Order: sequence, then structure tokens, then C-alpha cells
Amino acid sequence: MWRCALPPLLRYPTVDELGTRAAALAARHPGDARLRRVGTSRAGTPLWLLSVGHGSRQALVVAGPHANEPVGGATALRLAERALADPTLTAGADATWNLLLCIDPDGLRRNEGWLHGPYTLGRYFRNFFRPGFLEQPEWLPDGAAGAVLPETRALLDLQDELRPFFQCSLHGVDVGGGFVELTRDLPGLPARVAHTAARLGIPRELGAYDTLYWPTLGPAVYRIPPPRRGDLAAAITEAAVESTWFHPHRHGTVTAVVEAPMWGVSAVEDGSPPTDPAAALRTVSHTLRHDTRLLERLLARIRPHVSAAPDVARLLAPVEDYLLVCPGLADAWDPDIPDGSRPLPPLSTAHLAALRIAGRRLALRTAGLLHQLVTRAGTDPAGALPELDRLVDEWCADYRDGCGARWIPVARQVEYQSRVVLAAFDLAGRNAPACSRSGEPGWGSGAAVPMHRE
Repeated sequence: MWRCALPPLLRYPTVDELGTRAAALAARHPGDARLRRVGTSRAGTPLWLLSVGHGSRQALVVAGPHANEPVGGATALRLAERALADPTLTAGADATWNLLLCIDPDGLRRNEGWLHGPYTLGRYFRNFFRPGFLEQPEWLPDGAAGAVLPETRALLDLQDELRPFFQCSLHGVDVGGGFVELTRDLPGLPARVAHTAARLGIPRELGAYDTLYWPTLGPAVYRIPPPRRGDLAAAITEAAVESTWFHPHRHGTVTAVVEAPMWGVSAVEDGSPPTDPAAALRTVSHTLRHDTRLLERLLARIRPHVSAAPDVARLLAPVEDYLLVCPGLADAWDPDIPDGSRPLPPLSTAHLAALRIAGRRLALRTAGLLHQLVTRAGTDPAGALPELDRLVDEWCADYRDGCGARWIPVARQVEYQSRVVLAAFDLAGRNAPACSRSGEPGWGSGAAVPMHRE
């Protein structure tokens, strides 16, 4: 067996490291791997596609759709190594692997304050960045025809060019467990996810809060419902809007969204009935309301003093998104405010753990973004920074001590996500329609694009 592996990734790669490592792989295997630029970000960063194999059936893997979820880039490199080392994944499957290394490189750069560790919850949330909903490249709030982000347009064009039989979107869960979302059922996948998770010690999220109202295809595997347009709250909390996950369905594509956790919580895989679900829901909803009011008051104190801070609009957009949806979520989860149009489904202990984590996540992300606003402004006349530090420390301690959140090493996150992708690829390929080769002249035969020529 010939070897193609680069030195193992023990930490998350930056945008530049992703490009450098992909170029090195392509240069070492010019007959089997190609690197090409398929677009440019708003800040002028290349969007790199690493392709392995020469099969007629295209698989598309999209890494980095959420800026704070860097595991996907490392997983994409790992999949490229696996495909180069194992011909059953390429020639044996008549497949070409197309790996988009990072669809939001500008957002990933804004997370570089924590990417290389040390990996602590406090460091992560104080350096957390995820753009507002309208700047996230996978979402199509105005449909494909109305997409304006260059990153989104590049992905849509790539989907229509490749017509993949299988698409995988690589996501990460900051605190919780692993799970998979599918646009079409892949029978047998839940068992494979369970096996992989057990082997690697990854908790499965059996009641993921994004999928609270979605059909379950098996433990920790969910069916993504048909999208609906124009629902911002659903977009932020459930991803139930038009997206690039559904766009290639006209080509017979099945999409798998593979979530891998950074900090694992064992309670998210406890499927037992809770002893007092109403009391747990009251605690979660009342806590979220309290935290939201606190953060709204802090924002009101901070806002007049940060107008000149670098990137103030980019940082305020997600803050306002989170504060917009929090009150509605608190009401939806409160058993004393019944919603006749959308009652909660039967809840397990895993569901309640996921809801507790989700409410805390929204508050922590908001606090972390407010912290960055103040520190980047270079002044704190409102005296908000000590209070924000206290809140971040207190809420991270709740994750660590109250929820039992434990760090999962990067290499193990990558191995878990890679194995789940390979399982979904195998199952999707068994009943996939024949798909066309890329329409680009000479595609698949050229050498790697030298990075210094870009």
C-alpha cells in the first residue's frame, strides 16, 4: 500500500494552512489530484476545490459553511488522503471526490484567535465569530436566483457543474454530540453512525435541538424537511429554509449534513423518559429569558461607544439575530405558554439536555461577540467588560460542571466525521443515478495550480 498522508493534524488548520496542505497533496499526486480555484470570497480569498480520482460519478464535500466550525477543513484533507490511498473509493466506485476546502474563509479567519488552542470554552467563546444569517453561504433566503454572496454563487455553480450523486456538508457542534441530517433516507446509516461513535467515544445527539420537529430516520439521524422561504427564526434555529443542501436535487443528489462535536456531553444520548420534563423546560425557558434581558441591557450600554470599532456591523449582525430569536424560543419551550399550532413533541432526557445546551449557547455566543466589540473598540466607558467576563466564565463553568462538557481531541473529531462521510458515500452510491462528468474542458487531467500564481 502506497502512502500519501501528510503529518497528522492535531489542531484545527487555518485558511492558509488548508490551501498549503491541499497544494502539497496535489503536487505529490499530479495524476490523481487536482487543485483549482472555483471562486473568490468577498475579501478576495480563493475558494479552493481539491479533486481526487477520475470517476464519472461526482461526490461533493463542502467544508467550513459555518465559520466557527473548523473541523470540516481538516476532515476534507483527511478524506482526500483516504481517497488517494484507497482506490476502491475512486476507481472502484467510478467516483471523483470534489472537496471544497472552506466555503467561508473570511469567517474562518475571524476565528483564528482560538483555532490553535489552548482549547478551552472561555477562549473559544471570547474569540467566537459566526456571521449573521444573511451572510451565511449555504442559505438561500431569496432562492437560488436571488443569491448575492460570491461564496454562495460559487457553490451553486459548482453544484450545477458537477451534478453530484452525493453531497456532504461538514458541520461542527461546539457542545453536545454528533448527528446527521439527510435530504433523503440512507437505510443502514444510523447503525454505522452508532458503530463509529462507540468506537471513538463520541456521544450521539438523540434529540438535537435543530431537529426538534423533524422526522427521525434512526438514532441521531434526521430527515431535513422541505424548505420554506422567508422564515428568519427557522433559519437561525432549525435551518428549515431554502439552502444549497436542496439546490442540487434536480440532479438526483442526496445531501448529508454531518455534525461532529468539539466538547461532548454524555446526556445528549440518554433516550430515557425524563422524571419531570415540565420543570426542566421551565428552567431552560426562564433562564433563556433572564439571560436575554441581561444581554439586551448590556448591548444598550455598549452600543453608543462601539460605533467606531473595527467590523462593528459584522459583529452586531449575529448579536441582533440571536437576541431576535431568543424570546420566541423561550416561549416555545415554556410549558406554561402552550402553542396550539406547534406543540412540543414527546421529549426524552436527551432532548432536554440539548435544549439546555442550546439556550446557553445562544447566550454565550452573544456575550462573546459583545466582548469582542468592547475589546476592539479599545475603550470601555460603560464598564461592561468585567460583567461580560464574569458571564462568560460563569456560563462556561455551567457547561463544564453542570453539563459535563469534555473536550474531544481534534484528531478524534476528524476521524469520526470522516468515517461517517465514508459510510454515507457508500450507501448513497449503491442506488445513485449516473451523473455527468464536469463540463470544464480538460477537467481531471491538469496538474495542481501552483499557489504562488494565484
